[in-house]
Amino acid sequence: MADMEKLYEAVLGGKLEPAVEVTREAIAEGADPKEIINGSMIPAMEEIGKRFQEGKAFVPQLLLSARAMKGALELLKPLLKGDASASVGKVVIGTVKGDLHDIGKNLVASMLEGCGFEVINIGIDVPAEKFVAAVQESGADILCMSALLTTTMTYMKTVIEALEAAGLRDKVKVMVGGAPINRHYAEQIGADGYSDNANSAVLKAKELLGVA
Repeated sequence: MADMEKLYEAVLGGKLEPAVEVTREAIAEGADPKEIINGSMIPAMEEIGKRFQEGKAFVPQLLLSARAMKGALELLKPLLKGDASASVGKVVIGTVKGDLHDIGKNLVASMLEGCGFEVINIGIDVPAEKFVAAVQESGADILCMSALLTTTMTYMKTVIEALEAAGLRDKVKVMVGGAPINRHYAEQIGADGYSDNANSAVLKAKELLGVA
């Protein structure tokens, strides 16, 4: 039998090859993909997130864990096709127009994916109409926006106004984050949530959707 404890340790330790290997073994033995994700992979990502918040792990470790998780997830995705219950919720994420920073955004995207969300990452320098179109097409539950510059953070309000104009604002939760953003600013522009790191972004997203 594939050792699920080994998978947990591989994702927690950011070891891509062992994570993929154990996942392959588990699939070959007919293990339930959701069991693999919920039983080993998500707990490992939650643990590394917790350590990060406590200052016991750092961004490189988070990125490695997310990479290991992603590698294993790629093998499982085809087996989950069409299984809506396999996803906690759907998230569209991007960095706003004029801003080319993507490390923080990608880390949040990986953590969300690692914790069971379906993530549509629409990249950097994203104009309002692209955010709106992505939300419309995907039927996303949450829209996450990132900005790392004080000059681009004001664009988040433009996106929220565009969602309102398209009649989508009450259908999607809006989360914002990035170095210059704080809770006060998030409230000021009418966002539903704010987070200052990848782990708290996952907790906030779950809270907004009412999932444990």
